[in-house]
Amino acid sequence: MKTILVIDDDAQLRSILSTFLQHRGWEVVETGDGDQGLELARKHLPQVILCDLLMPGTNGFRVCSAIRDDDSLRYSLLVAMSGKGFEDTRQSALEAGADEFLVKPLDLENFVSLVDGMSTPGGARHRPVQTAAMDGPVFIRFWGVRGSIPVPGPDTVRYGGNTACVEFRGEEEIIILDSGSGIRPLGHALEAEFAGKALNLTLLLTHSHWDHIQGFPFFRPAYDAANHLQILGLGGTREGLAGIFSAQMESPYFPIGLAELPSHLAFEELRSMEFDVGRVKVQAAFANHPGVCVGYRLNTSTGSVAFLPDHEPFHRTRNPHTVPDVLRDRARDFARSEDEKIIRFLEGVDVLILDAQFDADEYAHRTGWGHSSVDDAVDLAIRARVKRLFLFHHDPAHNDDKMDQMAAHARKLAARLGQGLEVEAAREGLKCELKREVQPRR
Repeated sequence: MKTILVIDDDAQLRSILSTFLQHRGWEVVETGDGDQGLELARKHLPQVILCDLLMPGTNGFRVCSAIRDDDSLRYSLLVAMSGKGFEDTRQSALEAGADEFLVKPLDLENFVSLVDGMSTPGGARHRPVQTAAMDGPVFIRFWGVRGSIPVPGPDTVRYGGNTACVEFRGEEEIIILDSGSGIRPLGHALEAEFAGKALNLTLLLTHSHWDHIQGFPFFRPAYDAANHLQILGLGGTREGLAGIFSAQMESPYFPIGLAELPSHLAFEELRSMEFDVGRVKVQAAFANHPGVCVGYRLNTSTGSVAFLPDHEPFHRTRNPHTVPDVLRDRARDFARSEDEKIIRFLEGVDVLILDAQFDADEYAHRTGWGHSSVDDAVDLAIRARVKRLFLFHHDPAHNDDKMDQMAAHARKLAARLGQGLEVEAAREGLKCELKREVQPRR
């Protein structure tokens, strides 16, 4: 049974709401005290929390903030209500963490329709009404494949010039991997596909270098008040995740501030390297790249996808000539151990999207930059027994002909190693479906 927690000091309203909601299949927990409401929320983990803003003691604004700071309650739909219908009251409620704001007296039929449409019996937060199209095959689609800086023009037509952004669909989820300039055309495509329907999106950020966040201010679904967008990742060395996104939209860099976006944005710093997005099991692993950077592995009932767009093999950056003699063996062992962690992280993945920015000659002059060569990318995929490899994070100086050459070289190298690895260079618009393997009958 679905559970709703009602926090309001008006006992008569609580009684009316309880009777009405119970007749429509809800289990109702109620209290007139903000502090007790927090205790009940943590005890029952309700799908929906309805909280009055103006209560004696701990007021509703503080209750909303405390709920949003509690990881155990991140999937609860939080609805604030007040007898004051001023716009600043609504805005303050949303800033405190509420997902919706309603003005008293409540239209009970509309309220039930709202919470039924935005919550599920499984307790998932931020669940706007989805569509049948969400139940399609598991796939990825590339919207930005370039590293460092966008390079539009006639020399990048076939592979594309937008920076990193990959769309994942599976288990009724839309997950976006990084928000480089490729997120702009993705946003247009989502609006066209789901015209008039609310979207529930998750953005997984590998790191905050500008080529992985620069497209977000131009992501049109973020400008629709009906949409919910959860942004997960690690902050930088000095700023948190929300601060990083906000900084690039501050004046004079951008005319619209992050706080002005009407969609429901929820930033969450990763506190675990394993977590769920709906039914998608996500694993994260630290990459060898400047700053704080991770890769992600998405595991579904159909197959798995790994995204490691910025990574350099650890053993390549442990130059024995720069390490004191007494530490060389330890440095070599450490690098080998870290490389083995990445191999275990990628072990047996169906699709791997991997940094392969340089050819071997280029890499010889760019060791320590935090990026891989094509040869090392193929080697890693082979060692991890990957089934399909997409070369990614293309150098902005590489035109389409160069990319053709690098892809051909990678395929020859994989064929020579004889492990059946499929290799392709990622290109904008390319869609790759994951298909469940059918076991032969015995």
